[in-house]
Amino acid sequence: MATVIIPARLNSSRLPEKVILDLEGKPVIQHVYERVMRCKHVDDVIIATDHEKVVHVAETFTDQIVITSPDHPSGTDRIAEVAKSLQIASDAIIINVQGDEPFIEPDAIDGLVSQMKKNQWQIGTLIHRINNTDQLVNPNLVKCVRGENDRALYFSRAAIPFLRDIPPDQWINQNVHYRHIGVYGFQLDILLRLAALPPATLEMQEKLEQLRWLSHGFTIHVVETSYEPIGIDTMGDLEAARDRLRRAVHLH
Repeated sequence: MATVIIPARLNSSRLPEKVILDLEGKPVIQHVYERVMRCKHVDDVIIATDHEKVVHVAETFTDQIVITSPDHPSGTDRIAEVAKSLQIASDAIIINVQGDEPFIEPDAIDGLVSQMKKNQWQIGTLIHRINNTDQLVNPNLVKCVRGENDRALYFSRAAIPFLRDIPPDQWINQNVHYRHIGVYGFQLDILLRLAALPPATLEMQEKLEQLRWLSHGFTIHVVETSYEPIGIDTMGDLEAARDRLRRAVHLH
């Protein structure tokens, strides 16, 4: 089993207070929480936030809320603060699920937990196969190169791997490319070690915190999932999410 911690920072640069914005009658964070609660391999779900505004909203559907420091540079640092105080084994699994993923699939999380338990992985994350060139060249979608034994070799905003001698518009047909999904699993003791690491050059260049862990010699394993994330970073994303929920209700 595992504990899911949902980092829910109030202020976001592109869409202020997005985790508490209304999404068809519920705040975004409540959609995330309720979907995670449907997981079969998760014991506890905790919301970790830096602001009383989020607490006030989250209290309407859960009492599992922890106020953290407002100074954390990443969601990983935020969940590490919460995890440190949990009375659980050092190799217990902590899962980080972003607070702006209202369509997160419970099966994707369960798949990550079961693989981490089965293989005793220290760090695990999710990847999804890219199906079109627009996604491959979009710098807002992080790509992952997968090596042997399901190990991540590198993450980048660039289109990787680069296929020499093949025109870029044919790469999708010639090779399997993956996008990274920002759901992470950690053994508790490893999570606390990661939070203590100094920043790495590659991390600062690509603005990807997982490169800090690779740079310091940690192994990240990947689990492929059919779940394709629909995060909420702009008002357009929010409207698209509202449309998707309306269609789902109409179909049922």
